[in-house]
Amino acid sequence: MSRDRLDGALAPVITPFNENHHPDGERFIRFCHWLLGQGVKLAVFGTTSEANSLSLAEKSALLEQLLESGADPNHIMPGTGLCSLSETVELTARAAALGCPRVLLLPPFYYKNLSEDGLFGYTAEVIERVGNEDLQIYLYHFPAMSRTPWPMAVIDRLVKACPGAIAGIKDSSGQWEQTAAFIHAGWDDFRVFCGSERFLLQTLRAGGAGCISATANINPAPIAALCANWRQEQAGQLQADLIRIRELFEAAPMVASVKAAIAIAANDKTWANPRPPLVPLSNTQSATLRNGLETIDFGLCL
Repeated sequence: MSRDRLDGALAPVITPFNENHHPDGERFIRFCHWLLGQGVKLAVFGTTSEANSLSLAEKSALLEQLLESGADPNHIMPGTGLCSLSETVELTARAAALGCPRVLLLPPFYYKNLSEDGLFGYTAEVIERVGNEDLQIYLYHFPAMSRTPWPMAVIDRLVKACPGAIAGIKDSSGQWEQTAAFIHAGWDDFRVFCGSERFLLQTLRAGGAGCISATANINPAPIAALCANWRQEQAGQLQADLIRIRELFEAAPMVASVKAAIAIAANDKTWANPRPPLVPLSNTQSATLRNGLETIDFGLCL
């Protein structure tokens, strides 16, 4: 297995559910291959994937189906962080055994105000129990959602104690200063991904690796294009165009907005179904999104 780190644009792939709220593997596989064809990699089981509404068995089954369909495991970063240590180990080990040792790890977010020793011990235990020398953990920093940040001091301890296993971080803090701090921390070959393409050009210019963004589900090729052309003269305009589209999807709940856009593009209302407790966009929200997309002449070719 290659020890190459990931970089570029990744989509936290939306999970399609049928009318009974069961994962739709066929739609999932088709959509993943469409995304790969648009030039982005796959961060399956992220926030936009409704990962914490999926069971261990459902995640394992979807990942197995995806790999059996011929998707390149080197282009896949499964989200494996759960509140339970044993379940995190089980899912991480399963992903690594299937050829996907590059994983995105939420902190154990149920207990708040965790000590640095607790966060360090949890992560070190995951690494030890998985016991796979190819394992690459990308920490998932999303304090607004998890209420459990990854402190710089904890990351520093992990990088030093587990060389090679701590590969990078996704920063969804929404604060450029935090992303920059991760980039400039000085950890060897530590890959930093911003959590929104709003900060993509800044991230790349500062030495970051790319972005893992919800809207990479519906605007993948232009996000991948900025990753590939950020040194070119047109990079500023590419960034401005990405922000304009991002803002349309931030006007309503992000997961429901992304799913609504896919449903519109595919002419298939099934795509708009989130799993409870999330709900679809209201008719008013859907109309606002559709009108906004039409105003900027934005379309998808699924």
